[in-house]
Amino acid sequence: MPEKPLISVEEAARIIAAFPVEASDETVPLLAARNRYLARDIVSPLAMPEFDKSAMDGYAFISQDPSSSFKIIETIAAGTPPRLAVTPGSCARIMTGAMLPAGADRVVKRECTREENGIMTICAEDRNRNIRKKGEDLQAGQLVLAAGERLRPAQIALLASLGMAEAPTAIPPRVGILTTGSELVEPGQPLAPGQIYNSNSYSLAAQIRESGARGLVLGRVRDHAAATVEAITASLEKCEVLILSGGVSAGDFDFVPAAMKEAGLNLHFEKVSVQPGMPTVFASREGKVAFGLPGNPVSTFVIFEVFIKPLLLRMMGHAYLPLIQPAVLSSDFSRGHGGRTAFVPVACRQGRADLLAYHGSAHLHSLSRANALLRVAAGLKTIAAGSTVDVRFL
Repeated sequence: MPEKPLISVEEAARIIAAFPVEASDETVPLLAARNRYLARDIVSPLAMPEFDKSAMDGYAFISQDPSSSFKIIETIAAGTPPRLAVTPGSCARIMTGAMLPAGADRVVKRECTREENGIMTICAEDRNRNIRKKGEDLQAGQLVLAAGERLRPAQIALLASLGMAEAPTAIPPRVGILTTGSELVEPGQPLAPGQIYNSNSYSLAAQIRESGARGLVLGRVRDHAAATVEAITASLEKCEVLILSGGVSAGDFDFVPAAMKEAGLNLHFEKVSVQPGMPTVFASREGKVAFGLPGNPVSTFVIFEVFIKPLLLRMMGHAYLPLIQPAVLSSDFSRGHGGRTAFVPVACRQGRADLLAYHGSAHLHSLSRANALLRVAAGLKTIAAGSTVDVRFL
């Protein structure tokens, strides 16, 4: 059997990025829109603030009025429009957020005043105008949120402040998770000799949810060729993206690539020059895509982060760019073979990247302490302490 071609990380990313996707959208209530992505631009239907308002509890008056004391003509509460105009020698008691009365152009805060028998006297300097002008935050028609932006609590609050009860959002793609391996046991069950817990389903489901997509855990497939084909075929009916974990290498029980072909998928690549995760498969059929990932947990995590996450976000209209920043490596890095691009878990704080005790692609404990991945270029075997490196934040 001929050796499968090994492509670079960059070429694999280009192939996935070139795959055509089309985001579908729906309008949902604001709270249901949390963590979804906007399907279209949002422009403000009104000015913010909607009117000149007081920024303090105090007294509204004319700033150029030379009077030494001011008659209080009314009290203006938030939500109640003023009835009277302020004239020289007069003022209005006003609450925070209340509409500024006609004639007034300044508010003195209550702490700088003295009030007695309906007369207000300024007794301490207040250098601030204490007024929020109409439209100083937003103008009507101004772009406030762009299509593809994720709706986090601050964005939800902004939409609510504009009077929007619903938001147009991209429909999250359904992402099926299928794990392979007769040795897998679900957490909570006892392990027999030679068995391991199925962590990859949980890792992938958490990563999918974090991305904003919908994860569907479709179960486990035993190491059997026909069962793998049957599971892939059935799973593709339930999702737009299918992720298989395990069964992609060159072992006697690694049936996934052949099963993908038998299920009618077109394989775009089967091996990537990446560490961890070399036997990664990307395939498609009739607009749906499938990934075959190595079963080692860190490989599964890293390949999702580097290749699958950008695709899912693109399917929701978001132009994803990972956060990559320079950092100073705190200790020497070395590896035995430098032929592949490596992604190494690191803890990065305040511009310093600390290598973690890392024993390879099954070492989840190391990954759990990492907040970034050190990218080591293909051909590079050592990096000296004190070198500036690129880290990709998780």
